Amino acid sequence: MNKSRLVLDTNLVISAALMERSFARQVFEIALTQGEILISDETQDELTEVLMRPKFDRYISEEQRLLFLANFLQLAVSVEVTQQISACRDPKDDKFLELAVNGNADCIVTGDKDLLVLHPFEGVAILTLTEFRDRYTQS
Repeated sequence: MNKSRLVLDTNLVISAALMERSFARQVFEIALTQGEILISDETQDELTEVLMRPKFDRYISEEQRLLFLANFLQLAVSVEVTQQISACRDPKDDKFLELAVNGNADCIVTGDKDLLVLHPFEGVAILTLTEFRDRYTQS
């Protein structure tokens, strides 16, 4: 059986990196085992920029964040975005739709209402963390 192709929004990945015992980390681990996590240049740039903000020093060290990022990028599947999309009411979130469509994703996992209201988008499910967990942990 083919693994699901997944897009995780930046907030989910940041929360997973910073809080090892969080619900976001649980969802992140399910995504790693149940699917292929897709990433584009634009989503990678945003993740790197946000994760390296000094305000996160109080949660985990810069070195730990760099290690998490390196491991994540090694596991993620890079997708070239050739089709631009302008569909989200928050244009900064269009990059996740572009990644999903260009990468033939099965779903986007997010807590962002600007993305969730678009479910489904061009055949791609847009799921909350809870919906994703429930769908991908059923036996």
